[in-house]
Amino acid sequence: MRFAKVIQFGQKSIQAIWEIAGGVNVRTKILGIVLGGTLLLSLGLTLQMRTALARIMEHELRARGVSIGRDLAARSTDLILVNDLYALRQLMLETQANNPDVRYVFLLDPRGQVLAHTFGSGFPEGLTQINAVAPQDYQHTVTIQTEEGMMWDVAVPVFEGRAGTVRVGISSQSMRRILFDLTSQVLLTTLAVLGLSLLAAAFLTIILTRPIIELVEATRAVARGDFSRHVRRWANDEIGELAEAFNQMTSELSRMEDLRRERELLRRQLLERVITAQEEERKRIARELHDSTSQTLTSLLVGLRMMETNCAGCAVYNRAQELRQIAAQTLDEVHDLAMQLRPRLLDDLGLAAALRRLVSDWQARHQIMADVLIHLGDQRLPSAVETALYRIVQETLTNVARHAQASSVSVLVERRGKEAVVVVEDDGVGFDPSGEAGGGKEHHLGILGMRERAELLGGQLTIESAPGMGTSVFVQIPIEAEVIP
Repeated sequence: MRFAKVIQFGQKSIQAIWEIAGGVNVRTKILGIVLGGTLLLSLGLTLQMRTALARIMEHELRARGVSIGRDLAARSTDLILVNDLYALRQLMLETQANNPDVRYVFLLDPRGQVLAHTFGSGFPEGLTQINAVAPQDYQHTVTIQTEEGMMWDVAVPVFEGRAGTVRVGISSQSMRRILFDLTSQVLLTTLAVLGLSLLAAAFLTIILTRPIIELVEATRAVARGDFSRHVRRWANDEIGELAEAFNQMTSELSRMEDLRRERELLRRQLLERVITAQEEERKRIARELHDSTSQTLTSLLVGLRMMETNCAGCAVYNRAQELRQIAAQTLDEVHDLAMQLRPRLLDDLGLAAALRRLVSDWQARHQIMADVLIHLGDQRLPSAVETALYRIVQETLTNVARHAQASSVSVLVERRGKEAVVVVEDDGVGFDPSGEAGGGKEHHLGILGMRERAELLGGQLTIESAPGMGTSVFVQIPIEAEVIP
């Protein structure tokens, strides 16, 4: 259990470190790697060199202490035999003066009594007991800690210990001073190397990251739809090949975008012509129905009426009356058909009157309660906008009657600044706008036609609906929009 917690903690730590490192930009990472690597290498070499040099100097100082002790042991043998203590002291003082690392020198007789020393203010208590050498030994060295730092005490027997023992104290202060000076020089060199590494890393980051930054900026421009951006090829390496591939990609995307725009323009031009031809044909048929067919039916009604009047008692009276009723019904249907094809109110009085008539007739025909609210001001909308909005409302009401099973419908038409807005809402069964439910293919084709009419004028159509929640159709069309861009 504890091992699992340790693993989990390690994974979380690695993830946290990775998140922090991932949030740093590439330039900082490169600078950190170069400077960190240089600093670690320099510090590692400095510590290794200092440790090795300290070990060598320590060995040299100890060997030097032994050499001084043996020299004193050899030179002091005769003086000890003649008991010349003054000469012994002078020899020790001379040795100390010629060797700056020597802190003290003293001579013990075979019984351990001090014969001569270099301490001017008295011999330190307990110093004689810290080191001793056997007569058969070459030397014996111990390490002692003093106020000025570590010191080596070297004991060398005189005349195999029969004449006494020479003790020499070698200080490590000079060694520490040399190590400090050497370390300082190495650190200064490290700082200089770090400065050069910083310049090299900065130059390296410029070489590596500047093309990447340009690629990022160009990619964002491409994401915004600007395919004219190209990046420079800085070098012939992998980044240069990436830049070349990116430029080829943007060129191909630009070509495809031009082709798509050309096709979209052709499609919209074709759609605009189809809609215009459709409206013109509807207008022609409606005019023919109104001017020709209606007049013919009216004449037929007048003739049948006269027949009824002149033949009140005739056998064909009832038949003439039936024919007149059929002709009257046919005339009404022709009027309705002409109104649906192209209402003359739309051309003569504008969108408001045409929509009120459309909603009124639709309500009477389908027995569904409908209300209409129109706020367009005194100035009429452009003809193309009026036609598009009328057809969209007409198609929407048709869909409501066929598919919605609604009990009420509301239509709102108003001018909002530089755009015309239409909102049609019903309380029907609703449908899923993104699916195939709610009316089938015919319903979706009708919605597609409404959306194309709105987009053709630079507007948009939005449908909000859900099963059991009714349907809302929102249309927004700029009043001053061009039909073809």
